[in-house]
Amino acid sequence: MQREDQVTTQPARETAEKWPSRALLEELGDVSARLEHAPATQAVQWAVDRFGDDLVLAASFQDVVLIDLALKSNPAIEVVFCDTEAHFPETLAFVEEVRALYGLRLTVTRPGAEAATWACGSERCCELRKVEPLKRLLEPKRAWMTSLKRVDAPTRAHAPIVGWDAVFGVVKVNPLATWTDDDVASYLADHRLPVHPLIAKGYRSIGCAPTTRPVEDGEDPRAGRWAGSGKTECGLHMG
Repeated sequence: MQREDQVTTQPARETAEKWPSRALLEELGDVSARLEHAPATQAVQWAVDRFGDDLVLAASFQDVVLIDLALKSNPAIEVVFCDTEAHFPETLAFVEEVRALYGLRLTVTRPGAEAATWACGSERCCELRKVEPLKRLLEPKRAWMTSLKRVDAPTRAHAPIVGWDAVFGVVKVNPLATWTDDDVASYLADHRLPVHPLIAKGYRSIGCAPTTRPVEDGEDPRAGRWAGSGKTECGLHMG
């Protein structure tokens, strides 16, 4: 993967924790309720209009639906990919394919040296390779946008379209929260968008190579993530 936009993280600076005002929380609640049954494009446009350059789109590159939608509202939106240094080669190649296709303004984060002592799948791996790098990148920002869907996992079943993310201290926007996996597949097909090559090999939820396996017909799509460990989340969507 090219590294011209790479961000290699170092231990985070001590900063004052961000707290939302009551007015902001009320605004977010009202907006989320209004967007609950609206097209995802309206949530994207609201986020772009509300936060401008203080908004980033975090992408795992499992699919490109949100990237495609967001670029129609703001072709220069900053897209962030957290390189854990344990991704499938197919994922890294797909990132470059999508970067070239869209001319993305792509920022790639990488873990600091402290992550080297924690193997992929170990207790602090996701914290050091995903959560902390993204937290440092979001420190000067006001909002981030994600592809989180309620159908992804029981822990996400009540995710709002718009809300306050206490983990990162910014507003979190989930334009695809109400979408199903079939909605995503239909959008990709209707718009003739590229598909991650591992999808055809039975991978329904794609993370790091050492902790991700394909799933069988009838299995939960996320059954292939951290199989046998009891773990269901990496920590990015705990706020």
